[in-house]
Amino acid sequence: MRRDVRLFVRVYIAVDMEGVAGVVNWEETAPGNGDYDRFRRLMTAEADAAAKAAFSAGASEVTINDAHGGMRNLLIEELDPRAELVGGSPKAASMMEGIDEGFDALVMVGFHSRASTPGVLNHTYTASVLEYRVNGRAMGEIGMCAAYAGHHGVPAVFVSGDDAATSEAEDLVPGIVTARVKRYVGRYAARSLNPVRARELISRGVTRALQSEVTIPPLVLGGPVDLELSFVDTAGADAHHLFPGAVRMDPLTVGYTAQDYDEAYRVTRALMMLGSL
Repeated sequence: MRRDVRLFVRVYIAVDMEGVAGVVNWEETAPGNGDYDRFRRLMTAEADAAAKAAFSAGASEVTINDAHGGMRNLLIEELDPRAELVGGSPKAASMMEGIDEGFDALVMVGFHSRASTPGVLNHTYTASVLEYRVNGRAMGEIGMCAAYAGHHGVPAVFVSGDDAATSEAEDLVPGIVTARVKRYVGRYAARSLNPVRARELISRGVTRALQSEVTIPPLVLGGPVDLELSFVDTAGADAHHLFPGAVRMDPLTVGYTAQDYDEAYRVTRALMMLGSL
């Protein structure tokens, strides 16, 4: 049975930067560097393409969350005026700030693959993380966001990024629509679509995701949720004792058991930030 597109009246769009077409280097993603202003415009344009597609597919409300770095990257004046922007940091829910049970779909634009995978600018939240596991399964920011949205009953329906990111999303959320805007050549190299083609692909993908006959259930991780966080060196794990309930599993790894993924998401962020000190 075809899902009524009118169910997708509130759409939440999380926008990262490393998965944007053309981006291949940290300098292109950090304020103060020569190419940053150029690439933040490309990031904004991909977010705008997703927002316009959501409205065209029947959404009456679109919230865009700037989910990269200091979260002050998107140019609000270049976004669809019907959309609202959540920007700045710190934000309590960070990449998922403002999402709640009232939203009908999560769209992720410009995302990258998890740490320790062959993906362009791969990482998981901070450079200090080697691997993040939830109930024994390795996950990255795509999984973190999809599971947090799922805790609130919101399905993840679309992801754009490189081939590693889109494959990661497809493995995690069966039926999710993806847009591959570049291919991995190396951690700092990619074969990328032209930005115009990338935006067209994102627009078509978001439209298809919101009008699909396939019903994608929210990614719900029932409690308790077991977390394992491995750091690139022992200094990251050394800081774990600052967080109540965390346990040292081995020289690089910290563990924690959360009652649900809302708690798990917040603890994960806290442990990651402690590990980067």
